[in-house]
Amino acid sequence: MPEPLVIGSGNRAKAAELAELLEGLPWVVKSLADFPEVPAPIEDGDTFEANAVKKAAYFSNRLNICCVADDSGLMVDALGGAPGIHSARYAGPACNDADNRAKLLAALDGVPEAERTARFVCCAAFAAPGQPMHVETGTVEGRIASECRGRLGFGYDPLFVPEGFDKTFGEMDPVQKHLISHRGRALRKLRAYMESHCEGHRSNA
Repeated sequence: MPEPLVIGSGNRAKAAELAELLEGLPWVVKSLADFPEVPAPIEDGDTFEANAVKKAAYFSNRLNICCVADDSGLMVDALGGAPGIHSARYAGPACNDADNRAKLLAALDGVPEAERTARFVCCAAFAAPGQPMHVETGTVEGRIASECRGRLGFGYDPLFVPEGFDKTFGEMDPVQKHLISHRGRALRKLRAYMESHCEGHRSNA
């Protein structure tokens, strides 16, 4: 019987997206909703990698199962790289996605299109009991639109136009988005490692 693997994210939309990107691997994917007794760790790292590693290690150790966790965010050049690691709480501790998008648009008010360059960054970590941590990073370049467009995705997706496209992530079919997104790029590399890890695990069994 396949072993369980937990997605170490309390963000339901992100957890669902990660689960889609891990589909087909020989684990039974679980969400944190399956383990309500386990509190989330404090994400106090100063880099995407530090936060991803902390979450993956924490949930893997607490539950004694494999875990995939990521930390990701939007870095806007005109804002000196903000919101960066604070992307999820850019507008404050109790904010929602709409609040964050509104604050970003206000911060970029009057900034010309040519200077609205930005990138999404995702750092994804895989932790398995008794095994070394494995981390992969994915990025996608783009720009920030002047208004929200599209209802797909989550977070800043309706504002982010990836390089080479006219659509925002919020207007893109999920399959198309996964092909070019920061999370899709990081998870494809992580999948390759996880598949080889699984083969090695079976051969040593």
